[in-house]
Amino acid sequence: MTTEEEVAELSPAEPDSGESPLDEVAALRSAHAELNDRFLRLAADFENYRKRAAKDQASRVEAAVEQVICDMLEVYDNLERAEQADDDALRTGLAQIRKLFGTVLKRRGVTPIACLNEQFDPSLHEAIAAVPSEAAEGTVIDEVTRGYCMNGRVIRYAKVAVSQNKE
Repeated sequence: MTTEEEVAELSPAEPDSGESPLDEVAALRSAHAELNDRFLRLAADFENYRKRAAKDQASRVEAAVEQVICDMLEVYDNLERAEQADDDALRTGLAQIRKLFGTVLKRRGVTPIACLNEQFDPSLHEAIAAVPSEAAEGTVIDEVTRGYCMNGRVIRYAKVAVSQNKE
């Protein structure tokens, strides 16, 4: 038996429909081909969308990195100028560069984490030492490396020394 004959046996034509089983099979095959074509077009459209979205995302990331690098180049230029200055001007220049760099960071949503004389908070601080001290236990008494947040999310934890009881 061929496939058409198998289909005709499984779905006999209704007596009053006026269609022969072969016509019904042909109509089903045509509908199947049309649906399959639609499916393949939708799958191709989705794949194109996925590729376009990935390309757009990569482009946005590259643009953001480029913007940050341009901001950093201004600081780099000032560091080069400071290298060529005499000692008094060097200190003034470095203070100005530090201020400029802080402004660039603030503009990008980067803020330092305040920690000296604060209670130790593991979501903001990384304890690297426990030092006997007169301060209340668990108080940050030294900041070894400053921590930073960017848009409310910690990007670098503050490395701190924490007080412990003198015993």
